Amino acid sequence: MSFEFPARLAVTGAAGALGTVLRAHLADAGIDTISVDIREPARLHPNETFQRCDLADADAVEGSLRGAAAVVHLGGISTTGPFEAILSANIRGSFHVFEAARRHAMRRVVYASSNHVTGYYASDERVRPDMPHRPDSFYGLSKAFGEDLAQLYWDKYGVESVGLRIGSCFERPRDRRMLKTWLSHRDFVRLVERALLAPGVGHSVVYGVSANPSTYWEADPAGALGFTPRDSSAACADALPDDQREPPRQGGGFVDVDETMLGP
Repeated sequence: MSFEFPARLAVTGAAGALGTVLRAHLADAGIDTISVDIREPARLHPNETFQRCDLADADAVEGSLRGAAAVVHLGGISTTGPFEAILSANIRGSFHVFEAARRHAMRRVVYASSNHVTGYYASDERVRPDMPHRPDSFYGLSKAFGEDLAQLYWDKYGVESVGLRIGSCFERPRDRRMLKTWLSHRDFVRLVERALLAPGVGHSVVYGVSANPSTYWEADPAGALGFTPRDSSAACADALPDDQREPPRQGGGFVDVDETMLGP
C-alpha cells in the first residue's frame, strides 16, 4: 500500500493506543511519518520522526506539522474529563491543528471524532452522520466542535477533511454495547487509509465501525469513502456474560458521568 502523495504524513496523538496501532501500519507500508505527541512513543519506527508537542501550544503545533502533506489528528483527551482540560487539549488543540493545516497548505486533515458526538440518542434509534449532534459529555461536545471547525475550514479555506466518528476501537468487544460499536484495529487502519485516499471528500463525516451484526449507525450513507469493513463482533458475543444489559443511550457510561463534579 502507498499513499497517492509522496510527501510526509503527520500523526498527532502518536503515543496513544490508536496512534500506536496506526504508526505500526504506516511503518510496514514505508510511509514517511512525523509522529507528534506530548510524550515520546515507547518505540519509534525507522520511517518516523518524533516531535514533542503540547497541542495547546499553537506555535509548537505549527512547527511540528511543518513539512507534512496531510495529518491524522488523533491527539487530545479521549475520555470524559473536566471542561478546562477538554478545552485545552481537544478544542484549542484541534483549532491549532486545523490552523496549521491551513498555513501549511496541507492536502487533507483526517480528524478523529467520536461516536460520543451522538451519544444521547436512544439505543433503539438509527443515527446517520447528517443528524443533529447530541453529545453525551464535554468530551463528545469537544468532538462536535471539531467537526464544525472542519466544516468551517473547508467552506472558508478549502482544507479538505474527513471526520471519523470512531466507535469502540479495541482488540475485542468488552461488553454488550460494544457488540454494536466495535471497530477492529484492522478496520481502523483501513478506514484511515480510505479517509486519506478517497477523492473529493470536501468535508465528510462517517462512523468508524466494523461489519457487526447490528449497529446504531448508518456509517457512510453517502458513500464518501468507499470503505467496506471486514471484521465483525459476531464471533465475540459468546464470550460476554449473558446477563449484561445494553445501556438505554448510545453513549453508554459516558452519559452517566457528571463532569461538573470532576474538578476544574
